[in-house]
Amino acid sequence: MVCLTTDTILAFKLRIHPKYIDCHIVINRDLILSLPTQRKLRRSTVVMEKEINESLQGSTLVLDKKDGNSRKLYIESYGCQMNFSDSEIVASILSKEGFDTTTNLEDADLVLVNTCSIREKAETTVRKRLEKFNAVKKGRPHMKVGVLGCMAERLKSKFLEEEKIVDMVVGPDAYKDLPNLIAEIDEGRNAVNVILSKEETYGDVAPVRLNTNGVTAFVSITRGCDNMCTFCVVPFTRGRERSRDPQSILKEVNELWDQGFKEITLLGQNVDSYLWYGGGLKKDFDRATEMQKATAVNFARLLQLVAEAQPRMRIRFSTSNPQDMTMDVIETMANYKNICNYIHLPVQSGSNRILKAMNRQHTREEYFTMIDNIRELIPDCAISMDMITGFPTETEEDHQDTLSLMEYVKYDFGFMFAYSERPGTMAARKLEDDIPEAVKKRRLQEVIELQQKHSHYRTRQHLGKTEEVLIEGDSRKSSEHWMGRNSQNTVVVFPKESYKVGDFVNVKIEDCTSATLLGTAVGYAS
Repeated sequence: MVCLTTDTILAFKLRIHPKYIDCHIVINRDLILSLPTQRKLRRSTVVMEKEINESLQGSTLVLDKKDGNSRKLYIESYGCQMNFSDSEIVASILSKEGFDTTTNLEDADLVLVNTCSIREKAETTVRKRLEKFNAVKKGRPHMKVGVLGCMAERLKSKFLEEEKIVDMVVGPDAYKDLPNLIAEIDEGRNAVNVILSKEETYGDVAPVRLNTNGVTAFVSITRGCDNMCTFCVVPFTRGRERSRDPQSILKEVNELWDQGFKEITLLGQNVDSYLWYGGGLKKDFDRATEMQKATAVNFARLLQLVAEAQPRMRIRFSTSNPQDMTMDVIETMANYKNICNYIHLPVQSGSNRILKAMNRQHTREEYFTMIDNIRELIPDCAISMDMITGFPTETEEDHQDTLSLMEYVKYDFGFMFAYSERPGTMAARKLEDDIPEAVKKRRLQEVIELQQKHSHYRTRQHLGKTEEVLIEGDSRKSSEHWMGRNSQNTVVVFPKESYKVGDFVNVKIEDCTSATLLGTAVGYAS
């Protein structure tokens, strides 16, 4: 999962509702906002998706009731997909402790909010929700309130001691301690556990799949991050990087297939850095025994194991980091048909000077070599990116380097950000946020407009082809059409006919926008 920092996003000449300002913006994914049309059937569109998906922020989770459970849990989630995945783990743990979920705050015995520290807006929202929870608590004095996740470590003293607005604070590595912590607050004492673990991966906890379409699912394979990019707070809120036992991953993948899921995404802050050698932090691998090193499983090997375990299941992964994307990963993708031809490969800047200031550990030239290798081995592979404009000290020359890098790659879509510092990061401590807001926004607009052009270029390349599509649900614009994605992760819309959700269908691509492919199904995929 990419956890980048931004508090200001340009609405770039689109009629975007104010709630989408301060979002991560991507060309060519979920939420379609139409621009002026010139022909009815050839609509120019832009698609926005947020790694922090605004439509999901604050959503509550609901499980089927379990016999014998007598208490009610209300849990809201904010932030990235990793946070929503963690909420599934929490719900699973508490279901065994006597809690059924509820969407009615007034019925709750325990209220939990899973938090995010990536954006200032997220923290402000959580504080407002805590005020609401405490207002309800006045009429339900036995109700307890807890904060989970990334805000826990940074704000534990404020929440518990200064503001006294919660009963419990739990960090992202302490969810297994929830039964003990709840016992503490049931006795009237505040409870806190924000210790970051060197081992915890929750590989032995089967997440409860919540708010799912029953077709696609996320499988967490790593936790934490060692990269220490200067703009990112994740290493401080989620700890050092460690990988999950591959056997537990394969078990979860097999169970998902048995439950009817057709596509999984291997999830982590940096999946390419996956390394299992019997447990422990990745940074300690050099101290492993010779046997541990000889039997270690890296990401390419894990990808192979998953692809072979379920050859009819689609495999995706997110997020990658350029310095860890090795040739064996690209070769494995090329060798297995069920590994999707799509790589999210954040670059952040096209300037070597800015990349060094960001501590990105790759150069512009190394990135180009990687792109060339991907294009050579997987010619139809879609590539997306993250890009930050206005990082401290960025000059016009640096900005032009970014635009020229985009011209070289011609990304299918991407997340684009105006830089905004977050407390606790190295950039906030060491670098002055010295680029005027107007300059940041102007540069961001230039990046977005160039990406719009490239997105349309990429979607036009699909015209006339017949492509395999996994049906995920109704089209957002018509109940008479299905929506699914091809291997390149591009949305495809086509008439329903007799097909159903979860089917793999061959679709003849007849038209496109800069965001979506339009076509007609010609039969089931083999």
